[in-house]
Amino acid sequence: MDLRKCLKLLFFVHAARCGSGPLVDVVVDRYDIPKVCPREVQTEDFVRYHFNGTFYEDGKQFDSSYDRGKAFISQVGLGRLITGMDRGLQGMCVNERRRITVPPHLAYGSIGTGGVIPPDATLVYDVLLLDMWNAEDKIQIRTISKPASCSRTSAASDFIRYHYNGTLLSGETFNSTYSRNSTYDTYVGQGDLIKGLDEGLLGMCVGERRIIIIPPFLAYGESGYGSKVPPQATLVLEVLLVDVFNPNDNVTSEVKEVPKGCTRRTVTGDYIRYHYNGTFHDGTAFDSSYQRNSTYNTYIGMGYVIRGMDKALQGLCTGEKRRIVIPPHMAYGEEGVKNLIPGSAVLIFDIHVIDFHNPNDPVEIRVTRKPPGCNATSEADDWIQYRYNCSLMDGTLLYSSDQYHSPSVTTLGAGKVILGLEEGLKGMCVGERREVVVPPHWAHGENGAAGVPSSAVLLFELELVELQKGVPEGFMFVWTGDAPDSLFGALDLNGDKEVPLAEFSEFIRLQVKEGKGRLRPGVDADDVIKNMFDNQDQNKDGKITEDEVMLQEDQAVRDEL
Repeated sequence: MDLRKCLKLLFFVHAARCGSGPLVDVVVDRYDIPKVCPREVQTEDFVRYHFNGTFYEDGKQFDSSYDRGKAFISQVGLGRLITGMDRGLQGMCVNERRRITVPPHLAYGSIGTGGVIPPDATLVYDVLLLDMWNAEDKIQIRTISKPASCSRTSAASDFIRYHYNGTLLSGETFNSTYSRNSTYDTYVGQGDLIKGLDEGLLGMCVGERRIIIIPPFLAYGESGYGSKVPPQATLVLEVLLVDVFNPNDNVTSEVKEVPKGCTRRTVTGDYIRYHYNGTFHDGTAFDSSYQRNSTYNTYIGMGYVIRGMDKALQGLCTGEKRRIVIPPHMAYGEEGVKNLIPGSAVLIFDIHVIDFHNPNDPVEIRVTRKPPGCNATSEADDWIQYRYNCSLMDGTLLYSSDQYHSPSVTTLGAGKVILGLEEGLKGMCVGERREVVVPPHWAHGENGAAGVPSSAVLLFELELVELQKGVPEGFMFVWTGDAPDSLFGALDLNGDKEVPLAEFSEFIRLQVKEGKGRLRPGVDADDVIKNMFDNQDQNKDGKITEDEVMLQEDQAVRDEL
């Protein structure tokens, strides 16, 4: 066989000899090749590998990187290794295992070395390639997934929170935030990280996953890091960006929905009730008022909530929906809240304003229908009949007179309804309709009532159905004009000097019919008249005489029911 052909066949092949003569070149046995090999060793590449070195003749070991406890590091193809290894490592993949047989003239020749390798020794190296890189390498970024929308990416001087799995190029794990159940939090682009990671984390969206491959000279270099990252190790980090903000960030608000006809917006000092869902930047929920079935209630701009929320709650309408993004320095800062909010977390609140008021607010009255010819209007002591719907400001119906067989009734000023409703029912004509907004200090206050949440603003839709003019508190009957000069003479219709109940009742009803007097409305007339009669009949003989009227004239119309 031609010698040149033999040499060509034996360079980087499994065949070993030409005829029966000695080895003339390196013999490579690639007995374990990884399925994926994105890169092969080339001249000028740096490599890190483990090996066992034995003699070809007797299999006796002469060296081992395993015994030394650290991998061997060198550059390939530039004469820094014996020629046989320079050739034998060419084309190798990370995690590949190969057996490299090196003849003496490509090893230590006829001299040997250091009393370890005898002259003319053929050497066998079992090699496991752990790493490779080149001085011209840059970081490699491979995007695994990215959110559909991304309004902001990480930039130099931002503070980020991210999860990662860190492996060596061989696949061996050296660190993971997932195992610690805690993100890695740091500034990016300011030298607080290894150079390659500082660069590789730029331009990421929250929720983005990427693989960052960092050559050793952009990682921990010759020193390595502790016992996990050996010297001159390429690092592979699978990163998930959880959060990003800048120390100069302010609160941001995105308006989702604004009701029509917003005439008033929240200001400092107002008291607000709102629902919210609270999430982190990656969408993980941490709290919700909806789950508690109770609004969050607070004063605005007075330090009762985190600074960012205090600011964001100003300028809102009742019924408005917003998304509020609060950076950590305006939320819970570096400390967070134990078991709830991680340190340096950006918070996102989707809020819905249910209502708000100011402690100085009066009752607000809006007339929606005014009948023509409105003369008599409701006032204190009047008996009224009215229809109503009572709702929260978000439209939730609480109570309605339509739930009953007849409209509701009350006497104004008698304290039978909440103060705000009393106020809203004053000055109405029969047939008039109103919308009345009642702040909680005019309604059920901080404690609420059955079916009424605490500190709730109430909206009443009112219609006055019937109005009976009343008499002052403590009176049963009043004269609408001047009383008769002789009251007993007026009472004694038949002139027999005594007035029984029937005659007394006839007289009182006649005064009411002719518009000369008014009975207390809302109470049975027979009961009122009987009570008045009994007050005059001092000796309880069933009739009133002139002496009794003279003695009790002032009391006749003033005794309480």
